Amino acid sequence: MLTLYHSPISPNSRRVWITLLEKGLEFELVQIKLDGEQFKPDFLALNPFHHIPVLVDDGFNVVESLAILDYLEAKYPTPAMLPTDAKDLAIARMVKLLTVNELLPATTTFLPQILGLPGGDPEKNEHSLQKIATVLRFFENTLDNRPYFGSENLTLADIVAGTVVSWLPKVGISLSDYPKINAWCDRLISRPSWQSTEATPEVLAAFKAVIQARMAQS
Repeated sequence: MLTLYHSPISPNSRRVWITLLEKGLEFELVQIKLDGEQFKPDFLALNPFHHIPVLVDDGFNVVESLAILDYLEAKYPTPAMLPTDAKDLAIARMVKLLTVNELLPATTTFLPQILGLPGGDPEKNEHSLQKIATVLRFFENTLDNRPYFGSENLTLADIVAGTVVSWLPKVGISLSDYPKINAWCDRLISRPSWQSTEATPEVLAAFKAVIQARMAQS
């Protein structure tokens, strides 16, 4: 039995959760509350770097979400979620890495707005907006006439990018200037796997309380 240690507020966790659902695998979810549970000995025994998610497969621990996705694709190749053509595979890899290295860090600048909290540095926000726009333009130009990146079918690249892009309208970043990406995002969020993994108001409220407590201590 596969076991996913995760937090429903985390896009890193969610991309693995969605992949498990899309592949139709049986798995157990174990929620790790980010109020300190990630530093407890039991969890550190799974991942000494105290990050979520962690996937455990018959005693084998896999950390880092992109490595987990690669593991799932290699061990459970049906349905295939990576292209085989060299160009299309490069597209998928680029989209995944740009999401993790460029888009997600820029988006976290707007975490206070996502949670309805005060704060935010206008200069940092402007820099982040420019970076987000650069990534979205790249994605718009990379997405051809197929419904997904480099494929007619959903890929790991779509899942990785989609778990971040779908949050952008929540912080007032419109996708209207990117018609291909806008339509692509609509396709993703209509999927049952997306809807069943959406963070609930209760999850958002709990995470907001954790952030407020940290802000009060700083």
